[in-house]
Amino acid sequence: MKISRLKFTTHLAIYLFCLAAWIPFVTADNHAGDPPVSYHSQIVPILKRSCQGCHHPGDPNADLIVTTYADLKRGGMAGEAIIPGKPDDSLIIELISGDEPAMPQNMEPLSPEEVELFRRWILEGATDDTPAEVDDLGEGNYPVYTVPPVVTALAYSPDGSTLAVSGVREVLLYDTVNFELKGRLVGKARRIESLTYTADGKILGMAGGSAAQFGEVQLWDTATNTLIKAMRSSYDTIYGLSFSPDASRVAFGCSDQTVRVLSVEDEKELIKFDNHSDWVFGTIFSVDGSHFVSAGRDTALKLVEVDTGSFVDDINSSNKGYGEINTIARHPTEDQVLNGGEDRIPRLYKIFREIRRDVGNTDFNLIQAYEAQSGTIEAVAFSADGTRFATGSAGGEARIYNVADGTRLASMQGDAVGVFAVSFHPDGKQLATGGFDGKIRVFDTASGKILDAFMSVPIEPAGSEDVALVVSGMT
Repeated sequence: MKISRLKFTTHLAIYLFCLAAWIPFVTADNHAGDPPVSYHSQIVPILKRSCQGCHHPGDPNADLIVTTYADLKRGGMAGEAIIPGKPDDSLIIELISGDEPAMPQNMEPLSPEEVELFRRWILEGATDDTPAEVDDLGEGNYPVYTVPPVVTALAYSPDGSTLAVSGVREVLLYDTVNFELKGRLVGKARRIESLTYTADGKILGMAGGSAAQFGEVQLWDTATNTLIKAMRSSYDTIYGLSFSPDASRVAFGCSDQTVRVLSVEDEKELIKFDNHSDWVFGTIFSVDGSHFVSAGRDTALKLVEVDTGSFVDDINSSNKGYGEINTIARHPTEDQVLNGGEDRIPRLYKIFREIRRDVGNTDFNLIQAYEAQSGTIEAVAFSADGTRFATGSAGGEARIYNVADGTRLASMQGDAVGVFAVSFHPDGKQLATGGFDGKIRVFDTASGKILDAFMSVPIEPAGSEDVALVVSGMT
């Protein structure tokens, strides 16, 4: 059968037109038989390995954060990072591809296969397939422990009726008459690093977080044991929580070398102080709340004005370099700060300088340096009247001293390995300690004799894997 030249030409034109329309789809995606690229299981692992080090909430390089889908989609200073369906218009493809890709910085570039995964994912619509978070804890469901966790924080309530104790993802509340468990406050943060009450005792504050995920401040109503609010900040566990005198602000230290001050009412970040050069473990406000002091691994006690966030002074200027500072506490009624850390010597400083620095950089702010402890100092605390202070050390010992003359008043074995938390009862007659073995020990402060000892958490027999969270190792 013969086909006329006109018909042949017409059929050929139709064929070429269809081919031209079809080719882009073939060349754009030659993985037609493959399942769609998964953001959760394929893209996120690459982001965690190669991108989150420079683009997380604690260090949003170029204002780009890649730790959540919403932040990644929002983009940064240079514009939108991903435009669903349009990989060639998506900034992230430009940044991670090419002969010398701009991202990741100072690391091996992504492989061609990984770049292609990003391209395909965006071409397919850049869908967020992150599974919904499932949490079986709360509403009467609590962590179950087969071994005790390390106790990292303790706090007596201002009225002396309650001892708050750190657990895993929870704060446990004990009455102080017979030390029976009377409440459990379960939150999202796995690690509890700091516990403190407001002066009126109406709010219990917690600082902690989940490592390499988020830092969190939790505020609990002590009358109802309900969560008032949880405020997340930075990209890792946070430390050293303190309330301003009027409880309108909270301060805490971060592993990204910053101190943050947040407004309790609206959760707004008021200050991000970045003058430290290492992790920050402690914060305290001055008596009138106009300043705060922070301390950490860089060995410095830094004084900062609250309203402006301006750095004022290195309080311990001539004693810097003696090792990291692990813990600080403020005198209950005076602008004095007690610190302890790696060099094992507790030191008491005036917060505000009264004598100008001299050529020899004399340590004029130092009030007193006390005797060396048996190990690295992990915790310090003042009695409510400010006449005594206690230390807890990595040597497993707790000690009580007279503030004025440095006389050691009592020595107590607070743990077999290390004491990480100490707290005076408001009446000054008891000192609670917690540490590595997970046991709470309560001592008489006058004699140093032990009054009570109990496990910080209820311990269940092994084989309780049917519950929501089984804690089977130290935290």
